[in-house]
Amino acid sequence: MGKRVGFHITVVVAAAAALVLAAGPSWAGESACMECHRKVTPNIVKDFLSGEMGKAGIDCSNCHGSDHQSADDVAKVKLPTEKTCAQCHQEKHDEYMAGKHAAGWIAMAAMPKTGFQPHAYIQGLKGCGGCHKVGVRDESVRAESRYGSPCDSCHTRHKFSKAEAQRPEACRTCHMGFDHPQWEMWSSSKHGVIYLTEGDTGRAPKCQTCHMENGNHNVMTAWGFLALRLPEDDKEWMNYRLTILKGLHVLDPDGKPTARLDVVKAGKVARLTKEEWQAERDRMLNVCTKCHSRSYAETNLKNADAMIKEADKLMAEAIEIVADLYKRGIIEPEPGKPAYPDILTFYEARTPIEQTLYVMFLEHRMRAFQGAFHMNPDYVTWYGLAEMKKDLVEIKEEAARMIREAARHN
Repeated sequence: MGKRVGFHITVVVAAAAALVLAAGPSWAGESACMECHRKVTPNIVKDFLSGEMGKAGIDCSNCHGSDHQSADDVAKVKLPTEKTCAQCHQEKHDEYMAGKHAAGWIAMAAMPKTGFQPHAYIQGLKGCGGCHKVGVRDESVRAESRYGSPCDSCHTRHKFSKAEAQRPEACRTCHMGFDHPQWEMWSSSKHGVIYLTEGDTGRAPKCQTCHMENGNHNVMTAWGFLALRLPEDDKEWMNYRLTILKGLHVLDPDGKPTARLDVVKAGKVARLTKEEWQAERDRMLNVCTKCHSRSYAETNLKNADAMIKEADKLMAEAIEIVADLYKRGIIEPEPGKPAYPDILTFYEARTPIEQTLYVMFLEHRMRAFQGAFHMNPDYVTWYGLAEMKKDLVEIKEEAARMIREAARHN
């Protein structure tokens, strides 16, 4: 008899649980926001209530304010920023603010042609802005596009899952493709293959293992996006660097600093002291030596450093060839700009030879050195160094053609 009663109770409880699950998660003392948005955006409510903030009883108004009360005043809703998250997550906010991601929008200002790009592409967050919104935007910029927030670039709304952000797939949207295919490099390296084969067992490092050790939101690297450090003790290498810095218009053709140097500093895309570079290298060595011997880690990192020099040698030669065309007057500078190629114009470059030059820098040089640090020899070789050599041949040939053509018209 007792067994039968117990059986019926179990069935009733299971049925009740099924009804609750079917109705979606609920919250004691549910606010008017929840009641309305269960009808308007039910999946957002479901995501929020399944996350830690929803479970903790955080109300929508804590992040969105309370000015928006109906469908007639949607424009009054407050959209969260990194400052909103700082109210509860001050430590992580401060780590983020000291790191590279916070400077993501500053990099947009460094690009000379960004201001001429379509609004939908930048402020509509459908192009560069779609990833660079991980950076801090001031109020005037946010006024042009109020959507997008740094924290939810990784902790996607409205669940804001820590577990999700700890997976390498969370990095994939931005760290892939043309100029920084870190996902492709890592996932097809031996580290990535172990992860994809075994799952997240801890045996193989993922993005967060190396770049966010112990959950640190600083996310910095020794070399930075441009793989540039100053000063460079190797004189030969330093000469390559000077040419590249001129090509970036961080230095003018005479080697003097320009206003772009301030943007490079603010954007943290290069390391401008030995101490700054060494601190990040030491941190990475400590990560590597959790699995490898120190000598093995040092050797591999030094070999990757040397790969940057090899790429810089090719890059500097290509820049100087194009610079010579400016010097000869074969390529006319843009109004207000010096007679020197500007790599940062990217796909807005005005001549075919400069289009090749920017691809050599932004796609192939990046792949040559980034592939080295991500332990992917195929990327270093066939997507990187080999393509750079091909670019250089094409640039030499095109320059020779342009010089012959100019001679015929003189």
